[in-house]
Amino acid sequence: MKGTILAAGLLSCIIALTTVAAEKPEKASAQTTLDLYATPSETWDVLQKDSSAILVDVRDPVEVMFTGFATPTRIHVPLMIANPKGWNDKKSSWAMEKNPAFNTQLTDKLNQLGANKDTPIFMMCRSGSRSASAVNLLAAQGYNNVWSVVNGFEGGALKEGDSKGVRAVNGWRNSGLPWSYKVDPAVAWHPAE
Repeated sequence: MKGTILAAGLLSCIIALTTVAAEKPEKASAQTTLDLYATPSETWDVLQKDSSAILVDVRDPVEVMFTGFATPTRIHVPLMIANPKGWNDKKSSWAMEKNPAFNTQLTDKLNQLGANKDTPIFMMCRSGSRSASAVNLLAAQGYNNVWSVVNGFEGGALKEGDSKGVRAVNGWRNSGLPWSYKVDPAVAWHPAE
């Protein structure tokens, strides 16, 4: 039995490694300690080939509500949460604070799905920085097959002269991959968990 489980884990790693080859992000904040990066299309390919692979969305629920959700997402746990009581004058927006229960909530969800340290896990945020931080947190716990989805759900911003700040190139939503504004209630993050 152990040999079968080990063989299945190794096969998952081989599938992921041979089909995923995104370049290392230039921004240091989007780089991970595991150096594993996948484009949204590469992530989708692995999810189609390996039923044990898990897509995790680490965005705030408000982001998900207004921008959409990748339909194959199996776990939604925000790394950062908007604080409606905190205002950030510099950004002219609400302050983002770390979800204090992130590690516990994420590992509980992974355990519920039967994930182990070798399971292919793909972390996705808006553009790649929070997903990199989430990868590093799992790597510190011994997970070794955790990927950051470069360009995230929304992708990169258009050029300066085009609709300033709008993220409408690459990313999951802009790559023709399945997404919706509807979130599966069984997957959606619930803060009381």
